[in-house]
Amino acid sequence: MNEQHRYFLELAYKGTAYHGWQVQQNAHSIQAELNLTLSTILRREVETMGSGRTDTGVHAKQQYVHFDHPHKLEAEDFLKRVNSLLPSDIAIYKLLPVKAEAHTRFDAIWRSYEYHVTLRKNPFTEEQAWHCFYKVDVDKMNQAAELLLSHSDFECFSKVKTNVNNFRCEIKTAHWEQKSERLIFHITANRFLRGMVRAIVGTLVQVGTGKLDLEGFQEVLSSQNRRKAGSSAPAHGLFLSQITYPEEIFV
Repeated sequence: MNEQHRYFLELAYKGTAYHGWQVQQNAHSIQAELNLTLSTILRREVETMGSGRTDTGVHAKQQYVHFDHPHKLEAEDFLKRVNSLLPSDIAIYKLLPVKAEAHTRFDAIWRSYEYHVTLRKNPFTEEQAWHCFYKVDVDKMNQAAELLLSHSDFECFSKVKTNVNNFRCEIKTAHWEQKSERLIFHITANRFLRGMVRAIVGTLVQVGTGKLDLEGFQEVLSSQNRRKAGSSAPAHGLFLSQITYPEEIFV
C-alpha cells in the first residue's frame, strides 16, 4: 500500500454564484468545484475536508481544506495547474504538507470573520457589503461588541434548527472599524454557531441606530432566545477572513 501524504490547501473565493461551501445535491457549491478540479488534475477522485462551512453568498479571504494523495506534490507547478482550471471566483494560494493526522476543521484554534457595511450606495461593493441606509453610532456599537467578550453562551444568535451539543463559544476579539463610508466588523472565536456572525451584526446595527440600548443588548445575550435578537444581516457582506492552526501540525 502506498503511503498517503496529507496536504492543506489555502484558498479564497467569492461566494456570490454558489449555494455555500458544502457539496450538496442539485446545487452549485465551492467544494464541488474544488473536488472536481483536484480530481481532474490528479487523475483520481479527490474529496476535500474544509475547516468549516460558509452559507450561500458568503465569501472567504482565507479558507483551508485538506486532502490525501499517494505521491509528493510540487507546490509551484500544482498551484499553477489548479488555478488555471478553477473558475475565476475561486483561487488557491498555498499547498502545505502536514502531518498525517492533521485536520482542517478539528485542529483550528481560532476562526475570524469580517462583516462589511457601506453607509452609501456603492456599485463596486454591491455583492460584497451590506448597504445601510441609516446613520449609526459606531461608538455605541463597539461598546455593545465589547459585551460579547464576557459572555460564553450564544444561543440567542444561533439558527434555531441546528444540531450542536452546546452553544458555548469563546470570543477573543469583537470590534468595529470605520474607514470613511465603510464599516468593518471583526470577530475572532474558537468556534461559531450557524448564522451567529450575521445575527450579531444585525443586532449591533440595531444598537447603532438607537433601536436597542446597551442594557437591551445585554438582555439579548442573557436570553438564550433567537427571537430576542435582531434580524440577520445579509449574507453577501460576510467574509471568512482567517483561520489559525498550531505550528506543530505542519511538516
